[in-house]
Amino acid sequence: MPIHRELLRHVTERPEKPAVVIDGGSLSYGELYSRACAIHRFIQALPRSKRRSFDLPGVEKLLAVSLGNHIGFAGYFVAATALPNACAVIDPMMPEARIERIVERLAPDVLVVNDAACPSAEIGRGLGIPVIVAGTEPFSLTAKTDAFPVDAEGIFLIGFTSGTTAEPKAYYRSRQQWRRSLERGRLVFELQDAPSTLCPGALAHGLALYALVEALDAGATFHSVGKWDAGTVAQILSSGIERLVAVPTHVAGIARAWAGEPMTSLRDVLTAGSKLNLGEIESMRRLFPKARIREYYGASEIGFMTVSTLAGGASDFPIDRVGQAYPGIKISIRDPEENDVGTDVPGTIFVDSDLIADGYLWGDDGQAFRVTPAGATVGDLGEIDANGMLRVIGRAGGMMITGGNNVYPAEVESALKSCPDVEDAVVFGLPDAYYGQRIVAVVSGEVTDAKILADHCAGKLARFKIPRQFYHIGSWPMTSSGKIARGQVEASVISGDDLVLRLSA
Repeated sequence: MPIHRELLRHVTERPEKPAVVIDGGSLSYGELYSRACAIHRFIQALPRSKRRSFDLPGVEKLLAVSLGNHIGFAGYFVAATALPNACAVIDPMMPEARIERIVERLAPDVLVVNDAACPSAEIGRGLGIPVIVAGTEPFSLTAKTDAFPVDAEGIFLIGFTSGTTAEPKAYYRSRQQWRRSLERGRLVFELQDAPSTLCPGALAHGLALYALVEALDAGATFHSVGKWDAGTVAQILSSGIERLVAVPTHVAGIARAWAGEPMTSLRDVLTAGSKLNLGEIESMRRLFPKARIREYYGASEIGFMTVSTLAGGASDFPIDRVGQAYPGIKISIRDPEENDVGTDVPGTIFVDSDLIADGYLWGDDGQAFRVTPAGATVGDLGEIDANGMLRVIGRAGGMMITGGNNVYPAEVESALKSCPDVEDAVVFGLPDAYYGQRIVAVVSGEVTDAKILADHCAGKLARFKIPRQFYHIGSWPMTSSGKIARGQVEASVISGDDLVLRLSA
């Protein structure tokens, strides 16, 4: 793990300080470190898997964690990422068949789960992989504490991200990459005084996992919940939390669930995963009147790309932008031949970065993350202005072609989200005999008149970009990472089920 040296310092200086709090359960820094040392000894004593079909340079043991937001997660992650080992973090909410394919290909030395009867446990046992149930370990968690190795080299993390297919792609990262990012982040996000941090997202995903690690790196207390519930999260926030890290849909849920006084203890809100809209920003300013509102743009394989700051009563950058380059990162916009197109011209976003992943263990389709002499890209399209402010248009693979014109869902969604009383929007294309694809929009909020939505879009977009069909949804289906399950929304429109309602003018 990139932070073992810092973790040891926090254990030495303030061992009784809470490190992790989840659903009322708490581990101090001393307890976390002691448990991690015991787990590390257990891992080192395990025989190495003979079934692994790929090589991880410098990795002796591979531990797979399919725990969800369990109080034991941090201890296993700290132990599994100490040299010479690495950790694969698997979302237990993935479909069983997908988990089975991942575990079979990884062939980890041990699989850690939260329940002996859960699908991940059954899959591991069926494949002959040792399974440990967190909380019922066959070894002592309070044995003598040892020191972890603190070398900077080596792979420590295997993560999974979707690409141009439904099959997750396995990428891997080195300790050096995250250490560079954490060192810059302490200054960018002003973490030197270790603000208490709440992140309600799934630890199996990059946003929450990184929030946990940066909190432990700073010596802060990290708070989360085992299962997302807006009311519960709002109550925790109101107890004096200083920093919130969440996707915009989670923040919107908190705002709807909280009927109490504004939360004046919160000093920072950091969001990512989708673009903030004006309504979300205004609701956050009402709920968190003293907080600085920030968002960042990045990707699992590339890390931070941009960061922005919204402060006071007005945004200090155009609302349709995602900010300027993260420290140490250079951004360029390039054409299909990878020539730099300059400012205010759309193209593919490339970054020159020392934070990018090493590569893929599997799933490299060459259509998303790639590294070329021009830099690294995940295929997102955007444009940059003369002030270095980046606007993200969308993913090349998500482009719709309607009437011979190229339209990107993100641009239409951004226009819809700026409409009064629209909370969120999802846009996609459906087959059309005349246009090739017709643009369809699904919105949430109080707007139920298609004409109002179309008229608003007409003031923001070219005529061919205006959706031809509008639907309303009361409650979005969500992924385990807190994002809208876009595929499920599209399927509901196609099937005509009662999740969505067709709007008329």
